[in-house]
Amino acid sequence: MRVQIPQMLICVALFLGFSSLAYAESFIEETISYISGGCSCDAKDSCGCEDSCCAGSDCCLLRFLKPSDTCFSQYISPMTNPVFFEDPRTLTEARFIFLRNRDPSAVAGGGDINLFALQLRAALTEDLSVIATKDGFITSHGGVNNLIDDGWADVALGLKYNLIKNYETQTIVSVGLLYELSVGSTRSLQGQGDGLFSPFLTAAFDFNGWHFMTEPGFMLPTNHNEESTVFFWDFHLDHRVAATDFFVLGEINWFNWLGAGNNGIDGVEGIDLFNFGSTGVAGDNVVTGALGVKYRPSFYTEVGFCWETPLTDRRFVMEYRYMVDVIVRY
Repeated sequence: MRVQIPQMLICVALFLGFSSLAYAESFIEETISYISGGCSCDAKDSCGCEDSCCAGSDCCLLRFLKPSDTCFSQYISPMTNPVFFEDPRTLTEARFIFLRNRDPSAVAGGGDINLFALQLRAALTEDLSVIATKDGFITSHGGVNNLIDDGWADVALGLKYNLIKNYETQTIVSVGLLYELSVGSTRSLQGQGDGLFSPFLTAAFDFNGWHFMTEPGFMLPTNHNEESTVFFWDFHLDHRVAATDFFVLGEINWFNWLGAGNNGIDGVEGIDLFNFGSTGVAGDNVVTGALGVKYRPSFYTEVGFCWETPLTDRRFVMEYRYMVDVIVRY
């Protein structure tokens, strides 16, 4: 009986995530307490989530990082469009991602692309945070007509700032800017062009226990011959299952190609993880939909699984995709 390695990795990731969350939380709390000189901070208890959380406290990791803003603790983070769909909250966290993307056989050859990645976010102040949303290692099994080989992904770094925070209504709006450095492996169809900017606006709202997030943004390459110009708009909705630690979620992502490159694969683009700079894609649209579940025993840990597929006839490089993420916060 042949067992696929990615499926085994998913099982192992889920097992480790569920079985070690309690130990991880305890270890992280003890480590943070030691590093910060015994200081601890629970925003809900110490501040009541009024005008600010832990303002003026010494609860800083190594005195230059702030804890995550726990005053919006009812939300869970979005999963799909993982590089560009940004949670509007100010967070200090590590997010581990495994993603498997199946190519459509008619367009991209029917291969598989896997991504192993680590995202980092760090709160610098109560409203400003630095984010690192793209990195990791790509493996491919015939992906995109055998044009993608194993190699490193590009690196994306940026800043995010809270514009509106209303703790009473649980409304938060943030603005941010990402810059993707073309430093990845060219054999993985990364490292193309001269960099890409992604300005975005992200917001979260609560509707009687239903949590909604949305983000419009752009992918603006500095070299329009090497990479395509894209507008995207992401939507996330989740709800807690009764009084449990489980959340069900649904997400929709719309990608609109405003401008084509002068490169790549004619009529085929990479959606979110890749930007081929292909010809013949200007004006094209892809809309994807996803369903998933997250287990969140506390604000400081999340384990999620989701399955995503295009809802439009235009699919480009995605027949379907499944993804696992594990988030650990300070």
